[in-house]
Amino acid sequence: MLKVFNHKVYGMNESLRASGYPMRADNIGEWTDEDLLLLPEDIKRAGKLGNVPTGTGHDNFLKGIIVQFDVTYPVYWTPQFQRYNFADIVSSTSAMHRLHKLDLDEAMNKYVLPGVKALLKSMINAYNEGLSRKVKEISLIHEIGKDIVTGFFFEGDMVKLDIETHWAEKVTMYELYMRILSNCPQGLMKTMRVSTSYLQLKTIYLQRRHHKLKEDWGNFCDWCETLPNFKEWCLNIK
Repeated sequence: MLKVFNHKVYGMNESLRASGYPMRADNIGEWTDEDLLLLPEDIKRAGKLGNVPTGTGHDNFLKGIIVQFDVTYPVYWTPQFQRYNFADIVSSTSAMHRLHKLDLDEAMNKYVLPGVKALLKSMINAYNEGLSRKVKEISLIHEIGKDIVTGFFFEGDMVKLDIETHWAEKVTMYELYMRILSNCPQGLMKTMRVSTSYLQLKTIYLQRRHHKLKEDWGNFCDWCETLPNFKEWCLNIK
């Protein structure tokens, strides 16, 4: 199911030091390496400010702790993740460009039924052959009453069809391509790279920890807990 990996965390020391700015009365100059060594009071302040209720604003320093990561996820998870304001997608794998090249047995999660994959595979096989022949139209062969493509042929091919059991349907390559995209199951697994912050992850965690999609959001929240000081500064867990 959902997996988060290849993560990097940036700006932690700088953001913690900046969290003390509101109580400074002296001039703030350029940082030195020594300035960015965290002091006990910085850690204490981070725990106090970071654990205030979401939306009160005192945890704003968490915005400066930037996290980038890769996540492999099922398509049905995407609309929930994309509702968050600062979870920018750097790049992702593309069903639009590569669905017809995927190994569907590897690309789908365990909940996609074999019959669904079989239907998609039958259309993809026909589409790929049409691409290799550089045609604009293709005739699909179906069993009567069924959608799976059992065969296909092109203009000029000599084909003998048993009309009592099968029927032929002429479609454009574009129409076939759109069928492939439109019938792709939500259980397709994709991967994207994301930029976000501790502040956004705090909100995500508190909203999704006990979500109905327990495998996917559960894995995501488990990963959040592995980030440096996330539990102490965002979840009030020592």
